[in-house]
Amino acid sequence: MSQRRTDRHETGPAALPEGTPSEAVLTVLRPAGTTQGVALVLHGGRSHSFEPVEARHLSPARMVPFARLLHRAGKDRGLAVWILRNRVRGWNGDEMSPLKDARWALAKIREEHPGLPVYLLGHSMGGLTAICAADDPQVDAVVALAPWLDDATPATPLAGRKLLVVHGDQDRWTSPAASLRFSRRAAQEADVAQYVSLRGAGHFMFRRVRLWHTLATGFLMKAFSEKTGLAGATPSAPAAALDRLMPSPAGNLPVVL
Repeated sequence: MSQRRTDRHETGPAALPEGTPSEAVLTVLRPAGTTQGVALVLHGGRSHSFEPVEARHLSPARMVPFARLLHRAGKDRGLAVWILRNRVRGWNGDEMSPLKDARWALAKIREEHPGLPVYLLGHSMGGLTAICAADDPQVDAVVALAPWLDDATPATPLAGRKLLVVHGDQDRWTSPAASLRFSRRAAQEADVAQYVSLRGAGHFMFRRVRLWHTLATGFLMKAFSEKTGLAGATPSAPAAALDRLMPSPAGNLPVVL
């Protein structure tokens, strides 16, 4: 079994409103051998809340299967998977609480694995966090699932990165239309920008769950293989499945599945 390690992010009492929890939590799923890259998994939340995040909450729990599948696909190829549990449940306006936690996690990755490529996977608010944190110099690719975006979300952090946005066309919590508009803007910045619309799927990824998993894991595994020089090796099963679903990275947005 892969080694696990948990780290905690402690924030001084003056950094957040009084009574705000002071710890974010990182759980690390290590690869079987030497680490060649790191995926950071980011969960969703609320627009405004300083309530502490607990492991039992659905937002972090929802991302655990994604993290485990990504680890299963990448552990023998050197991919570590780090799972972040934020301090608080909300984005909280200008406070941007989860972005601060993500930048702390990225600093921990940089401290332990300087120069290695990093892959961001986020859902809902975590998708917004991943996009905003993509300007970290080690980030190579981002997958945003049903992300919470609007026309003010900056695309510049994705310059030179690879991006996949996946959104269900029945989502009533975040806007598929806003995600598509963002993806078209991001295509002017990113090396690769793809948008997949999933027919009949909603925000919480219950419907067509295997396809959500395949797209997320396949895109990141393919980017990881290309970045680390493993592109000539036998593709991972998720990357091969992605190529069957989306045979060309170029073309018009969206891809409808």
